[in-house]
Order: sequence, then structure tokens, then C-alpha cells
Amino acid sequence: MSLEFFNTMERRVVPFHPIRSGEVGMYTCGPTVYNYAHIGNFRAYMFEDLLRRTLEFFGYRVRQVMNLTDVDDKTIRDSRAAGIPLRDFTAKYKKAFFEDLKTLNIEPAEVYPAATDHIPQMIRLISVLMEKGYAYQAEDQSIYFSIDKFPDYGKLAKIDRENQRSGVRIRNDEYAKDSVADFALWKAWDELDGDVAWESPWGKGRPGWHIECSAMSSEYLGDAFDIHTGGIDNMFPHHEDEIAQSEAATGKKWVNYWLHCAHLMVNGEKMSKSLGNFYTLRDLAGMGWKGREIRWVLIGAHYRRKLNFTLEALGQARETLARFDEFFDRMRSIDREGDGSEAELAVSTAAAAFSSAIADDLNISEALAAMFELLRSGNKLADAGGLSKAGAERILGAFRRFDSVIGALEVDAVRCNEVPPEVVQLAEERKAARLAKNFAESDRLRDEIAKLGYVVEDQPKQEYRLKKA
Repeated sequence: MSLEFFNTMERRVVPFHPIRSGEVGMYTCGPTVYNYAHIGNFRAYMFEDLLRRTLEFFGYRVRQVMNLTDVDDKTIRDSRAAGIPLRDFTAKYKKAFFEDLKTLNIEPAEVYPAATDHIPQMIRLISVLMEKGYAYQAEDQSIYFSIDKFPDYGKLAKIDRENQRSGVRIRNDEYAKDSVADFALWKAWDELDGDVAWESPWGKGRPGWHIECSAMSSEYLGDAFDIHTGGIDNMFPHHEDEIAQSEAATGKKWVNYWLHCAHLMVNGEKMSKSLGNFYTLRDLAGMGWKGREIRWVLIGAHYRRKLNFTLEALGQARETLARFDEFFDRMRSIDREGDGSEAELAVSTAAAAFSSAIADDLNISEALAAMFELLRSGNKLADAGGLSKAGAERILGAFRRFDSVIGALEVDAVRCNEVPPEVVQLAEERKAARLAKNFAESDRLRDEIAKLGYVVEDQPKQEYRLKKA
């Protein structure tokens, strides 16, 4: 089965053919580590994880590079405000980022290059651009890329070159004073940078934002690779600038496939602290939501469509995952003898549907539909008494395969089915208190249950689920 992706550069779904058979080089834009990543960031990282897992599902060996932007205007500004050296300031947020990746069960990239560790590579790349005439040093001593020297600029984001010059870009120190199109490769030091600076052939300074990704991708993936991803907000100017400087330096095509994910909304609006709908992963964990529940919501919409994130959606995710948990427990409890052939049709049908869907530009809705169909088929076979232990294991095996892509099912998680009677009694009393709307007593009983080492999870229709803490 062949994979197909929507290539932003071509504006259409196209078959995927890697440069090297069986291998994929992939560069994914990572975090700027000046604060905790928020769920809008993780929408992009989750899409990239789904893409990586899909490639692996179809047998590709993936080499993924995700950069850590640890020097830019924001990291310098905030580290100075905190009175902390830049490296120490960003270390806190790098650590938090990797903790969040584990919480969301995001597969680690092969390389996480930090910008501050790759200054020599950036200086070498800028030197090549200077030698080839694509870059120049301005009066402020900064080095800029000359857009006029690169006629292909704007193809990815379909940017009108004249509109660039009329002020589409916000004028700041990323761009030359006499041209809103020419972008900074190397920024000359000024007093606002404090002690954040490196020596270069053009004087003391620091890299511009865009040059970082070009230098680090070529260091670990070569001058040409298969896939570059990011959010649609990265298309312009960041990805356009990356293409210009990379292809100008090498004289050849840089990336074959560009994949971009759409924005995340919260309660139908753009996420904003002023609207009170701004969430980091830590905010949601503090409310009691689990990583697998957050992950389920973040992968629930096709990556090219806006995702509306709500707390209600998290509640639905909890109920859905509990339904899968109960189904897996049921499959493990089946001990009827048989060769498992009774489950063959259901498993093969679901497996084919899942594979076809996920190969079609990561069609997550159809992939999830295949999973739910197998759940229904498995329950139907079990209800009729015709499911054997071997058949149940075939079904569980299919879900393990599905979860290598989905990453939220926890098919083989050990769950406690034999709850002590005293815990059950407390849970029943708590249920009665909730029905009577005596929430103070309900909370007290929940705490008593916790003291005995159990967690009570509320389910629809006033039901509950007990499990080990």
C-alpha cells in the first residue's frame, strides 16, 4: 500500500517516494524554549508524531530532527528580565518540554539540536551565501539575505513579492531597514543582547531565526531530505526564508515534501490568555486530565483542519478510552478453546480499513472508525459466545498494531479487576451521595477511597470505574 500526503508546495495529495528506499529524513520545527509549550504547540508536535508513527507503521526507518530554538529575541529578553544566564534560563524549559513529550507519549526524535550548539555551522552557511552573492552586510553590520537574488521566493506560501515590499511583513530587526523583504542571517550585537554574542567574520553578534533550521537540518540530514513539517503559521516567512537560504547555498532542491498542520482553537476561539482559554499541558494535568486523554483529543481532527479543543472533548475522550479499556479487559478474560478463525474476518477487515485510511494523508477519522468497528465486532462475537481465547488475542494484536500509530490505547496496561469489598462499598456510598447532590460527602468519600490506594473515575449515567492509584 502506498502512502500519499498533501504536499503544500504542490497544493495537492501526491504519492510519497523517499530519496533512499526504506528510509525517511524528516525535519520538524520544534519549540522556542522561553516558556512552557502550550496545547497549540502540541497540536503540531502531535501531528508530527502521527506522521512519524505512520511512516514506521509502513516499514520506513525514520531519522527525525527537531530543533530547539534557544537563542532569539524572546529567550534573550526573558532571561535578562529574570537575571539568569541564557543557557540556564532555557534549560528549565527544555527539561519541561521533554517531560511533556513523555506525558503525551510522543516518540522521541533521533536528534534535538539546540541552536546555541551549532553557531559554527551557521557561520559556515552564511559565509557560503556571502561568497555566492546572496547575502550582504548592511550599515548596522548585520548580514542580510537579498531576496532579489532568489527569484523562486514565495512558491511555498504563494506570496506576492510586491506585497512583501509594501509592508506585509512587520518591520523589526529580523529584516533590513531599507527592505522589508531581506531577512537577517546574522544580527550585529547591541546592548539589549547583553552577553549573548559570538565572534564571526562580520563582527560580534548572533544568528537570525531562519538560518538556524537550515544549518542544523543540513548537519544531520544532508543538503536534501524528504519531509519538512510545521504549522501553517511557519509557511511564511520562516519556511520561505529557509528554502531561499538553503537552495541558494547548495544550488539544488532542499525538501521534497512540505506538510503543514492547521491551527488549534479553544472553545471555537483563538487561544489567548486574555480570553482565559490558554492552556499548557501542566494546566490540564493540574485539572486531573491524563496525557492519553489530551493526546486523543489532539489527534482527533485531520491535521489540515482546524481543531477545536474543549474540556468537554477531554471528558468524551476519557469515556471513550474507558470503553476501550473495558473491552481489552473483556478480551483478556475469554478462555474458550478454539483456533481463532472466528475473528479472522473482523480483524482483517479492520486492519485493511485502518491501513488504507492512515495511508491516505493521515485520514485519522476513517482510521478511528476502523478501530471502533473492530471493537463492536469483538463484543458481538463475545456476546454470542463464539469468541475463543485465540480469537480474542487476534483482536488484541490488531489493536496493538493500531496503537503503534494512535499511541493512546494502552492495550496491555495492567488494571485491577478485583477491588476490595471495602473500596466498592465506599464507591457505592459516594455514588449515592452524588445522586443526592451531596458533593461535600462525595468528595470526602473520594478521599477515603484514595487513602486505600484507589482512584474512582466518574462515568456516564452516574456510573464509576475503580482502579489502582
